[in-house]
Amino acid sequence: MGSTSAHKNEGLGRRDVIKRSAALGLITVPTMSFLSACASGDSGGDDPVEKGKTSAKNPLGVNESAALDVVIFNGGFGEQYAKDAEKVYAGAFPKAKIKHTATQKIQSQLQPRFNGGTPPDLIDNSGAEQMDMGVLVGKKQLLDLTPLMDAPSYDDPNKKVRDTLRPGVLEMGQFDGDPVWIMYYAYTVYGVWYSQTALEKLDAEYPETWDDMLALCAKAKKQGIAGWTYPGKYPYYLPFSLYPFIAKIGGREVLDKIDNLEPNAWKDPAVKAAFEAYYELKQKGYILDGTPGLTHIQSQTEWTKGKALFIPNGSWVENEAAPTTPKDFKMMVAAPSGLDSSDKLPFGTIWASGGEPFIVPAKAKNPQGGMEQLRIMLSEESSKNFTKQVKSLSAFNGGTDGLTLSTAMQAGVDALKKAGDNVVNPRMQDWYVKLQKEQIGTAGIGEMMAGRLTPAEAIKKIQAYADAAAKDQSIKHYKHQ
Repeated sequence: MGSTSAHKNEGLGRRDVIKRSAALGLITVPTMSFLSACASGDSGGDDPVEKGKTSAKNPLGVNESAALDVVIFNGGFGEQYAKDAEKVYAGAFPKAKIKHTATQKIQSQLQPRFNGGTPPDLIDNSGAEQMDMGVLVGKKQLLDLTPLMDAPSYDDPNKKVRDTLRPGVLEMGQFDGDPVWIMYYAYTVYGVWYSQTALEKLDAEYPETWDDMLALCAKAKKQGIAGWTYPGKYPYYLPFSLYPFIAKIGGREVLDKIDNLEPNAWKDPAVKAAFEAYYELKQKGYILDGTPGLTHIQSQTEWTKGKALFIPNGSWVENEAAPTTPKDFKMMVAAPSGLDSSDKLPFGTIWASGGEPFIVPAKAKNPQGGMEQLRIMLSEESSKNFTKQVKSLSAFNGGTDGLTLSTAMQAGVDALKKAGDNVVNPRMQDWYVKLQKEQIGTAGIGEMMAGRLTPAEAIKKIQAYADAAAKDQSIKHYKHQ
């Protein structure tokens, strides 16, 4: 990866031009409370079902008559793609009864089952109530999916499942060493989302520099259009564009230090520059009025109505915002604008990684069935079905042949191509969920973007949260290898 020396303040170019307004008085407000997984309890439940006989058609040894219990997060991707894959499972094991549950309350519904030792066989652990993956791994609550990774792929018995995955997907499921604890099924492109139609109406192109971004926001404001909006109630969406922006300014090693909970990582000049740039959007009135009170759906709806040009998001947004998206919207995604010519990485640096984490609990009654369901989902047929239904790439490296891609999907493919090797993959959101969502995202960045903290105050607060997490011996700590 290589290392770079830290920027000096006087070498930051445009950073000297960004002037903070006088510090606002700190207003004490209640912040969003997020559930974090305790993953406690070693109480035993029913014993696992007897393993079936392995064969070419059943390489994982699924018990053909054992029930399969699947819980899917019913969010941006819906549940139909999973139901369709379950039909394939039912066809292969007609004696098996499949229980399918769709919910947005993953934590509330499943924590008691984990504590009681009776978890489902397969879980799509996603959404606002996502169980903390770092805690689940640290407390040995998850099954090692290495047998699935080493099993023959569904389409080609001569190719292992691990060899069919997009770059970086398998590594995302590894927390400490070789075991694979999580199968990230979607392949998500994070960045700045916009309507090409909206830019065309302003006779504008996507801004590659921050000066151009501010100029475009000023132009839009004159037309009664905000530059940005975001889910103010869930401001941990902001890092989807802010983190790669930080990496572009200071290099990917800045994000690695943040992930590693290194002392003073948040005090890096690149973080300061990025925070001040985003704060400038707020100070100049380029954020849609009322944004701090909006949910993800509400902010997306305001965006698709044309009330704001840009929104930080992931590639699930196309499907999630489909009900309110005009036919001529031309949804697109791009990497964050750069700051200035001293940036360490080129324009195009973007965050892309596995998304929609699927897990098989260690105490699942039918773990082989849970893994087999994932093996089916990682077939070309299921992958194509997922892409057609939800307008997102899957972890399967392919599955787009013969498909007509939407403007948003094509923009994502183009963005990945432009990025080349400059794709970053921050791990904070899966290593330390509470720290990322509740503290960094909500109490830090969210309060700053609402105007209740200055960048300096937000950085100081976030660094304190990170230092506390680093010292907390009750949680397992992870580092980039």
